[in-house]
Amino acid sequence: MPHFFHIDDLDRERATAGKRYLEFLRVPAVSAGVYVLPKGGVDPQKPHREDEMYYVVRGRARMQTGSDHAEVRAGSVIFVEAELEHRFYDIEEELEVLVFFAPAEQEYDGKKE
Repeated sequence: MPHFFHIDDLDRERATAGKRYLEFLRVPAVSAGVYVLPKGGVDPQKPHREDEMYYVVRGRARMQTGSDHAEVRAGSVIFVEAELEHRFYDIEEELEVLVFFAPAEQEYDGKKE
């Protein structure tokens, strides 16, 4: 299992696969991935069973977490508790975020994008 990752390598792998989300780490206690949404794009995610942390690597958008709304940009860190409705919107610049699930994400439909 790799212990070191570089965001540029992960982004190339995600882009080559043609996906918005690339999971790069999975152990029972945590899973992690890179999530990219294009400028003007729509965030289709639904609430997850796990707590989540987001770290915005680049881009600008707004984010809804429950009834809270805030601008997010490079350097923003967002916590979303399990089962809370949340999504990015008004994506002004391509948005790239690192996503961490604890415990590891359990997929609702058994499929990844």
